[in-house]
Amino acid sequence: MTEPLGLQETDDFIDASISRPLRILYQDENYVAVFKPAGLVVHRSKMTQPHEPVLLQTLRDQLNQFVYPVHRLDRPTAGLILFGLSGPAAAKMVDLFTTRQVSKYYQALVRGFVPKSGTIDKPLRETFGEEWDKGSTDDHPTQEAVTQFEVLSTYEVPWPIGAFEKTRFSLLEIKPLTGRWHQIRRHLNHVAHPVIGDHRHGDHRYNQMVFAQSGVYRMMLTAMRLDFRHPYTGELHSIVTSRGSEFDRIIEMIQPFSVR
Repeated sequence: MTEPLGLQETDDFIDASISRPLRILYQDENYVAVFKPAGLVVHRSKMTQPHEPVLLQTLRDQLNQFVYPVHRLDRPTAGLILFGLSGPAAAKMVDLFTTRQVSKYYQALVRGFVPKSGTIDKPLRETFGEEWDKGSTDDHPTQEAVTQFEVLSTYEVPWPIGAFEKTRFSLLEIKPLTGRWHQIRRHLNHVAHPVIGDHRHGDHRYNQMVFAQSGVYRMMLTAMRLDFRHPYTGELHSIVTSRGSEFDRIIEMIQPFSVR
């Protein structure tokens, strides 16, 4: 089947299949970290199709050993994700995530000019029927959700949208202090700065305009860095990755129009 124009597989996006090996970012005898392309689901659920690739199985087959998830990334989010190589190792890392001893950093391209830095403190509720919990029939309680952000760059690009001749963007570094469902995406939409390419919580006019201008379809949100103290050695670790080639392509296109 021929892929639609603009939706070919890249190093940070897949549409319906994955043909290249996963990029290993870190590996020791207990853990492995890889770069997850946008469009790839982490583990199989009631929402996945029988034929579609799944990160968990893809990595298992690539390493020829079982791997155990310790945290999650949304399907449209690209970037760094960590797995345990045994059940006990995974349990130790899950405990670090649960007790907020792991610092997570993302980058996102969002709509508009954003204040230089800030904190979004808005409790979120996960409702029944979401992708990760299709068997649930009851709403979950509202939970604390806190997201910190800092502006890295802003842009005013001569791409017309609606009545405006130019489009404004901000590139953010984001540190979620909690890990709620779609937290970063929902929080940024709440403050009227949705992530570009977010087809669920974002601005469809901006998504369509950016795709028309660039051919880039993926959501402009990448998990960039994890900082933690290794459960077995006690050493501080910082695993870092890139934004991905499609994300970088957008930044290269708008870089000449940086305003601060």
